[in-house]
Amino acid sequence: MYNILAERNIDMDYINRSMEAIFLNLNREYPAILVTGPRQVGKTTMLQKLMDEGGKNRDYISLDDLNERSLAKTDPSMFFQLHKPPVFIDEVQYAPELFPYIKLHIDRSHNPGDFWLTGSQLFKLMAGVQESLAGRVALLHLSPLSQQEIHQEGQTAPFRIDLEALSEKQRAVKPATVSEMYERIFTGGMPALVSGRYSNRETFYQSYISTYLDRDVKELSGTINSLKFLNFITAAAALAGQIVNYKAIADDCDINQTTAKAWLRILEMLGIVFYLHPYSNNTLKRTIKTPKLYFYDSGLVAYLTKWSSAETLQSGAMSGAILENFVVSELVKSYQNAGLEPFIYYYRDKDSKEIDVLLENDGKLFPLEIKKTAMPGSQLTRVFKVLDKSSLQRGAGAILCMADKLGALDRDNLIIPVWL
Repeated sequence: MYNILAERNIDMDYINRSMEAIFLNLNREYPAILVTGPRQVGKTTMLQKLMDEGGKNRDYISLDDLNERSLAKTDPSMFFQLHKPPVFIDEVQYAPELFPYIKLHIDRSHNPGDFWLTGSQLFKLMAGVQESLAGRVALLHLSPLSQQEIHQEGQTAPFRIDLEALSEKQRAVKPATVSEMYERIFTGGMPALVSGRYSNRETFYQSYISTYLDRDVKELSGTINSLKFLNFITAAAALAGQIVNYKAIADDCDINQTTAKAWLRILEMLGIVFYLHPYSNNTLKRTIKTPKLYFYDSGLVAYLTKWSSAETLQSGAMSGAILENFVVSELVKSYQNAGLEPFIYYYRDKDSKEIDVLLENDGKLFPLEIKKTAMPGSQLTRVFKVLDKSSLQRGAGAILCMADKLGALDRDNLIIPVWL
């Protein structure tokens, strides 16, 4: 198995998260901070590290503990008599009954940093937050490790098509070959694998699916057939980086399309998958409406689609799609880790003109194409002209590819190595 520790040549019991500084800044201003994200990505570990370093006497409670959960649900008032702020409540989605009491405490005391909360069920959790804690809680989303975090590159700024910033970063970051990039894609970003705590990825992902996903999906949807669910998530992984096709997924795992939509919604709630929605406005009326499906962790996609090594993945039929999934997830993480909402889309119209990624910033649209090639040609940027019909100005474009260094096709379009 690929050893990320060997590449970095350091011992890595804990991997510093880009979000730490953002969290601490918010902690000085907001009475409650909620960190959501899928299980096993390091939410608890990060906050416990910050709690230890802060030196503040903060109580820690996990609602995975059934006794604590029962008390929180049946007698929230007694729960907070036993666990007075400042407090860290892990997996708070299990007891939404706590939210009104948190609201009362905040309105009474207004103490920054009183409540640290984590949750693994995003949208179920958000409903309770919006009802009780609107304007009182700062929301952050922690995903699997980004490459920036794994390789400790130090920068936390979200991705921008900015020649000066990219040139500066290129001087600080070690380049990676195509083979090394596919090793990174194959390994993914789950901290337990990246850190070397577990060396057998097959066992890890098998346990992850059966222990966490299967249990959480059953909790959200009632009784399900575990084998059908495994077939379902495998079928979804095979379509990573592609336009969602509910019928294809349903046919592959012998369920109906309504169930396929419901199960994808649950995977989105659990922070396993996300969508890029198509960009459209009043002047671009021929765009399609169906989103594209992506997984936050490329290692999970490689496991589910049964690639045995990075080498077979690199030369296999999914090499382009999983590269796109990897790059898009890294772009999204770069915004999430900076505490920002990513305004990221894709473009496809009814004439089959397509742009892999559109970044919207400062009233401009920045088009990106993602290609496995090391020597992209200028023909790849011709489709960018469709954006000239948009009400927003077209910004600089880029080809994200396997080039060995930063370059340019022309003054308006950069060549950006994926490792950068």
